[in-house]
Amino acid sequence: MKSSASKILNFVLLFIMISSCDMNQVSKPSPKKVPFELTQHNDRRIDNYYWIRDDERNDPEVIGYLESENAYADAWFKSKHDYKSEIVTELIAQVPDEEISFPVKNGDFTYFRKIQKNDQLPKYFRTDAANKTVMYLDPNIKLRDQKYYSIGSVSPSPDNNLIAFTEDNNGRRQYDIKFLNPNTLDINDPKIEGASSNIIWSKNNKHIVYLKKDPETLISNSVYVHTVGRPSSEDKLIYQELDPEYNINIFRSKTKKFGYINVEATNDNEIYLIDLDNPLSEPILFLNRSDNHLYYLEHINDESFYVRTNKNAPNFKILKINSLDKIDLTSADLVVEHDKDIFISDLFSIDEKLILEIREDGLPEIDILDISNKQRSRLEYADNAYNVSLNSNNESDQNGFYLNYSSLTSPSSIYFYDFLTNSKEIRWEKNISLYEKNDFIDDRFFIEARDGVRVPVMTLRHKDTDQENAPILFYGYGSYGISLDARFRETLVPLLNRGFIFAVINIRGGGEMGKYWYENGRMFNKMNTFYDFNDGVKEVLKKGIGNPKNVFAQGGSAGGLLMGAIINLEPELYKGILSGVPFVDVLTTMSDPSIPLTTFEYGEWGNPENEDEYFYMKQYSPYDNIKELNYPAVFVTSSLFDSQVQYFEPAKYIPKLREYNQSTNPILMKMNLIGGHGGLSGKINQFNEVAEEYNFIINLVDWLSWM
Repeated sequence: MKSSASKILNFVLLFIMISSCDMNQVSKPSPKKVPFELTQHNDRRIDNYYWIRDDERNDPEVIGYLESENAYADAWFKSKHDYKSEIVTELIAQVPDEEISFPVKNGDFTYFRKIQKNDQLPKYFRTDAANKTVMYLDPNIKLRDQKYYSIGSVSPSPDNNLIAFTEDNNGRRQYDIKFLNPNTLDINDPKIEGASSNIIWSKNNKHIVYLKKDPETLISNSVYVHTVGRPSSEDKLIYQELDPEYNINIFRSKTKKFGYINVEATNDNEIYLIDLDNPLSEPILFLNRSDNHLYYLEHINDESFYVRTNKNAPNFKILKINSLDKIDLTSADLVVEHDKDIFISDLFSIDEKLILEIREDGLPEIDILDISNKQRSRLEYADNAYNVSLNSNNESDQNGFYLNYSSLTSPSSIYFYDFLTNSKEIRWEKNISLYEKNDFIDDRFFIEARDGVRVPVMTLRHKDTDQENAPILFYGYGSYGISLDARFRETLVPLLNRGFIFAVINIRGGGEMGKYWYENGRMFNKMNTFYDFNDGVKEVLKKGIGNPKNVFAQGGSAGGLLMGAIINLEPELYKGILSGVPFVDVLTTMSDPSIPLTTFEYGEWGNPENEDEYFYMKQYSPYDNIKELNYPAVFVTSSLFDSQVQYFEPAKYIPKLREYNQSTNPILMKMNLIGGHGGLSGKINQFNEVAEEYNFIINLVDWLSWM
């Protein structure tokens, strides 16, 4: 941070000295150009880098090109000051010697994870009624033998005699399901391949319900029941979805009586009930799918359900159904009416109390509704901005409920709200070594976008940072109705300690301000997402927050699309861009139903078979809108086995961007040749990835403008 002129001058001198070094004669990658014609609606596009797509991921020429980009990026970093090593050291120093997760009860056993300072992944433990603790799974062993390994979920049987777990060996999110005997530590059942990470146990311990993915599109479209101890070839298919625009999730009711098969597209869904006493029986349809109707269930008892529905209620209302024999929303009891200013995102019931997870004015809240007297109260918190949600462990205690909490300055914690005392007490808190909350200042305010809409912004800085002159990193997403709430990011601390401001802009397309916020940043309203971000950047700078010469932006996945779009629109705003696994070739990807997850996302972006949707997407698709402009510095990161955004999108984007760029700013890419949407697996591996991104922007700071 700017503690003294002499300190900054030292930075300047170091920067000039190191920047004068050459890049060890590593040549700039120049992949071949092979014109490939794409024509729709009489519109002809030429993609010179289409050949980089290799669905098998083993073409020597493609791999060679990706390796050349990695080498070029490494050479650039070697010519600069190595902040990466410093940051990794600081991040590891923040890690406590040992950290234990919040324990979860299952019958007479308690399950938890433990990660030690030098572990890449947490180890899995359980404690029995006699207080004997046993480690039953250590993923670090697998990660030592292979480059990628991740546990998707761990699910003990009701009698605790078996543990089903899912594992991903390359980052593709195509999980294998395995069964572990926690008493012998033997894996004693044939594995199930190509599954989702979700698992539901039957109540008699004999079966699991699981999802299978289409091997090409990676959409979860089939629900199976597996009989423990039998070959997976004998598994029974109980539901299959044939419409490629729908994806399936499975959940267990908090009462443990039912499994839910949720078949969902962007704007509608339907739910089937699995009787967990007899999972091999035919699932029961709750309500048929219908246009623009989304609904979700909370089982109360017997055949009674709360239904969270957006039928004539965009922000959702809650109804009560008393019998599966008569499911009629028009005659159902109204429990919580629709409110145009309050979005109901989740609920949980305990006896006569209904716990509501809601959003109001851009913030998540927890309301408690007493059904008997209709009285409604709201929990309060000390922070300016925060993230609060219902904890999945709520079914374990009928005297209250658990909630997750964090803020920009408060590490993640779990509270228990006690109905008897009407108060909440902390039960678990993430331990961050060498961190002092009072050293950091957060703020939350609204800016006005170009069309007059109020857009929420959150900022975070070290207390000693001169916010008018400090470099600033903006972060955004703005898709799928996902909310960027004020969660704690321990990886930010080294950046904040170096005088950066961190700012989150809650742009349209996210879910921060309710349903209308999402709808006004989707499909034919997508340009609002990009305008909001650029407008937000400019308005924050006008408030005297951040140095206009040192403005950086970051986003990943759909947030990577955001990064590509904003610099095509206003490249002069930014000094540098961090773009992770970016969805940048929107039009080509959405035109090919064989590309994973494409058809399921027609409701988000559009279907290019429809002419109006095609041309709307074309106006913002980053790859199609690269022009001869003075682009800022760009650092793209991706993974070869990414399941969500295929590697060839960023791999094509970089050479085209470099080709059209009129500035001398670096355009770099690092491609993990193993790994998935979240990058590499393992805590320290991920620290290295974050540190390299920060290394990039710190080396770009115009220190002279900061003095």
